[in-house]
Amino acid sequence: MGDWQDSPPSTDYTIDELMVAVMSTFFVDEDQACNGMASFIPVSAFMLARATHAPNLVWLAGASGLEPRPEKVPASTLEAPLWGDSVMYVEQYGDFWNYALNGRWLQKFCVGAAQLDMYGNANNSVIGDYDNPKVRLPGTAGLGDMGSIGKLLYYWNPNHNPRSIVEKVDFVSAAGYLGGGSEREDLGLTGGPQAVVTNLAVLDFEPESKRMRLVSTHPGVTVDQTQEATGFELVVEGEVPETTVPTEEQVRLIREEIDPDGMRKREFGR
Repeated sequence: MGDWQDSPPSTDYTIDELMVAVMSTFFVDEDQACNGMASFIPVSAFMLARATHAPNLVWLAGASGLEPRPEKVPASTLEAPLWGDSVMYVEQYGDFWNYALNGRWLQKFCVGAAQLDMYGNANNSVIGDYDNPKVRLPGTAGLGDMGSIGKLLYYWNPNHNPRSIVEKVDFVSAAGYLGGGSEREDLGLTGGPQAVVTNLAVLDFEPESKRMRLVSTHPGVTVDQTQEATGFELVVEGEVPETTVPTEEQVRLIREEIDPDGMRKREFGR
């Protein structure tokens, strides 16, 4: 695993590399994790975790390929170039859901959404009124299920702004903490959103209110800037630290071995 543990902090990292490094810390040995479509940052994070601190991370790529061995991040995170050389193929529309619905397996999912609100509810369906929307989005795919079957959800957003991190989603495609407090628990739902990594900050959810909380701001970003880019008042507790930057070895791994073609950068500026 090289000298990643002793490697000094990088001084020339990019924001995509910072997001990948932060997301990689959410996964440890023997975790069971899965990615969906257009998940270049999570796929890079899984590969980085396996190359460094979590070599025994169990990864189901694209909900189809168990223990994939890609040479690098390919141009699609939901097709055979990612998982073609897997230990086992899991038929996505049948076998995958047998595993996903079993409470013992596949606990951690990386998920994206067009809108995410203060309680971690996600929208990938419509912008505006459902019957007469301004924009019709690609749909939930498995996101709605993941919000209701006890999974631990890790969101990423490369374009943190008041249109994407909103006070209230236009449509609940996936349940977060609903109206906050104990509302999710009262309905018998376990799991739920755990963290959000954006191009500005790292966030989680305050344990009692379940409102989105600012954990750290990335170097060069202030608390005020993060708040201005958010559509509601964030929970801020005490002095907010800076996000830990990736090490030189982590950056080298991302650039030279994991994603030399820079597929992760395709997620920015959309």
